[in-house]
Amino acid sequence: MKIENKAQVLDILRMSGETFFRDVIPEAKMAFYDQLGGKLRVTSMIGISNICKNRCLYCGMRAGSTGLNRYRIPPEDVITAGNAAADTGFGRIFLISGEDPGYGFDHLLRITAALKARGMFVSLACGEWDAAQYRELRAAGADEYVIKFEMSHPDSFDRLNPSTDFDRRMRSIRAVQDSGMLLASGNIVDWPGQTMDELADDIMLMKSLGISWAPVIPYLPARGTPLASGGGPGSRLLMLREIAILRLMIPGVHITAQQPGEDLSKGLSDPEGNTAAVNAGADVLFWDLLPDPQARSFRVIDFRELTDRGHISRVAEMTGRTIDMAGERIHEHE
Repeated sequence: MKIENKAQVLDILRMSGETFFRDVIPEAKMAFYDQLGGKLRVTSMIGISNICKNRCLYCGMRAGSTGLNRYRIPPEDVITAGNAAADTGFGRIFLISGEDPGYGFDHLLRITAALKARGMFVSLACGEWDAAQYRELRAAGADEYVIKFEMSHPDSFDRLNPSTDFDRRMRSIRAVQDSGMLLASGNIVDWPGQTMDELADDIMLMKSLGISWAPVIPYLPARGTPLASGGGPGSRLLMLREIAILRLMIPGVHITAQQPGEDLSKGLSDPEGNTAAVNAGADVLFWDLLPDPQARSFRVIDFRELTDRGHISRVAEMTGRTIDMAGERIHEHE
């Protein structure tokens, strides 16, 4: 099954659930094996700071939000946690934070260089920087940078992300690509007010950007945020449709499988949600290196916790996939 244009994307987004599961899911499963050899890409992860200067209307860590214990993990502790993950067998690490100007860009460079020296594949998601800083991160050893466009329509992005704007976000995305790092980017599925046309445009933008990883997720209300009163959560079926489309449209792309199930209180480690995502073509699972209290405070959404490492084995067993914890080299960027 080839998916090449917006009309084809809209056809799958709008088809009946029965037709989708009968005709599209089997194709996405086959593509998973053909493209990725049936392997789940397991990555260690640490939220290094939950302090953020931005006021995105949907994020639980937005500036000014209350009831959240703010923290910054000292660089030496991040490096220690990363080394422990490497000792355990993890070849990849994902460093994520709020957009925290107080953390110190020099600390990011130091952490990146130290973990790259261990041979790890290093991904970062630490907000918008200038082009020269992205080049510095690449020189320090960063392999991939995650910067989501969230919404592909500028008016929607600017309304929901008042601390930045769509043009600035896209300049940052292009600067990541120009730096030599791989670009990971994606959207939020079925946020209140999103149209099917917007969702299709999101998917087409991911294709045009040539992303390495789609860190996509359905809209999940975070208590106390302005958008939470607008409705939600986003449709899990629409999320599965997007995952299958991405698998068929962008061969070899990695896609977040850490998706919610029907019971949102079970968090993103719910085997039901993860298994459904894997069967639709997703492959990326995480193990959070933060201790539980801090993991609960990295609250972009409610019930985000990913600290149950055992769920990875359960998902692999339930889906018949194998686990890949090794890192990888990016020859074309060396």
